[in-house]
Amino acid sequence: MPGKGGDLTPIVDLTLAKGAGPVRSQRPVYRDLLPPCNHACPAGENIQAWLDLAQAGRYRAAWEVLVRDNPMPAVHGRVCYHPCEGACNRGDLDAPVSIHAVERFLGDLAAAEGWPYKLDAPPSGQRVLVIGAGPSGLSAAYHLARLGHTVEIREAGPLPGGMMHFGIPAYRLPRATLMNEVRRIEAMGVAITLNHKVEDLLAERTAGGFDAVFVAIGAGVAKHVDIPARDAVRVLDAVSLLHHVKQGEPPRLGRRVVIYGGGNTAVDAARTAARLGVEDTLIVYRRDRKHMPAQAFEMDEALEEGIKVKWLSTIKQITGSELTVERTELDANGRPTPTGIFETLQADAVILAVGEETDSGFLRRIPGIEFAGDGVVRVGPDMMTGCAGIFAGGDMVPGERTVTASVGHGKRAARHLDAWLRGAPRRVAPRPDVVNFGMLHLPVYSDAERSVQAVLAAAERVRGFDEVVAGLTEPETLYEARRCLSCGVCYECDQCFAACPEQAIVKLGQGKRYQFEYAKCTGCAECFEQCPCHAISLIPEREGARA
Repeated sequence: MPGKGGDLTPIVDLTLAKGAGPVRSQRPVYRDLLPPCNHACPAGENIQAWLDLAQAGRYRAAWEVLVRDNPMPAVHGRVCYHPCEGACNRGDLDAPVSIHAVERFLGDLAAAEGWPYKLDAPPSGQRVLVIGAGPSGLSAAYHLARLGHTVEIREAGPLPGGMMHFGIPAYRLPRATLMNEVRRIEAMGVAITLNHKVEDLLAERTAGGFDAVFVAIGAGVAKHVDIPARDAVRVLDAVSLLHHVKQGEPPRLGRRVVIYGGGNTAVDAARTAARLGVEDTLIVYRRDRKHMPAQAFEMDEALEEGIKVKWLSTIKQITGSELTVERTELDANGRPTPTGIFETLQADAVILAVGEETDSGFLRRIPGIEFAGDGVVRVGPDMMTGCAGIFAGGDMVPGERTVTASVGHGKRAARHLDAWLRGAPRRVAPRPDVVNFGMLHLPVYSDAERSVQAVLAAAERVRGFDEVVAGLTEPETLYEARRCLSCGVCYECDQCFAACPEQAIVKLGQGKRYQFEYAKCTGCAECFEQCPCHAISLIPEREGARA
């Protein structure tokens, strides 16, 4: 039928377009989708679920959901680079939820209250050896213990924690916080033997009667960089510097120090040097800030503390206290190329922070284990090496090298290892679709600005190793958790119930959500359009009828 003014565009019946009419063409279904924060978390945390409990003030329940995936929330609330927040849909509205700050609050509260970790299964009678007490080894041990296995950790160093203890400065991670979470893993029955370097894994496995092994020795050996040096000033690597400082044996660095590198370790080394009294601390990096692998917020804090950076520069030679530095420029792919332009810098010490590699040579005598570069060990999707019963994870396998990624490796390996011990390969269910901001049907929201954690003034920071960033108070934590949009997951807001013109939605009671009475439903999609978090999907009627 023509419209006004002779327009021949057909008039569409919007009711029929929505699926309503004599014959319903589509039906709504309640279907939880995947929040982007959960999807982005390297540890696989169910972030939406524990935020939901936290916003209700149910802190212990929130912590218990959190630690089903990650046994060290107080640590992660401080050192994780929170990719979950980069994915948070709230960022398209005002600012991401401060997920790491809520996680830290829960972890600190659990420590203060002494909440114990739970065991989920009776003793299995199976014994597992874990090599390395870093984040991946501790995570694997925790999850294996929850699953009922007897776990022993052998650690080459004098303290548990790995690079969390010797590589992350105390101003980012207080050692009491780390050790509290380690001790509670031990309280589950996990035995940690320190100062025990495993040289012959197969002999160790046989002697201890272990049914399986998880290797997580990390990447704690500094990479070598070939810089000609004659009568050079003191040259040391960043890993050694951080280790000596933690041991209470800081080296003498002098007044002027150059740090060579652009990663998080380089920034940690520079900020540590400043705290040791170095007056002039300079980072030399071969690319620009845009291409710098160090986290932006860490670099911001370093600049606030007076750390200087010489971008697009590479050290070519060290002669005495003089450094010959060549300027670089970036090609179209962001790779640095030499320019032939040189200059000279003065330094009393040079700290090399060009990366780390793993000391996995002791595994080369084991048949079936394969290696990539830098001593990295190849594993399958189940985290098992080419030798049956020997699994590996953390920084010693290919992938992202962060505390959170390592903890995620430990959890995944533990679950696959458990399935292998029980003779039933683990089946991983397909993940639901991820909910993006455009899929939400948000009402008009007033601004809810992100909570800001208090930070020590820069002048105070460099006087010592006190923690730089403070936690949130309880009211701030509640407020922050309540900023979560619950993307893709029903939170019983009743908007679908109120919107349905046919009263086809039944409330099942608190915590039980709703169900549709399809005999009354016309498929009008009002519930779908009113659901703020996209927990309702529309499917063709023929698919719903088959289901």
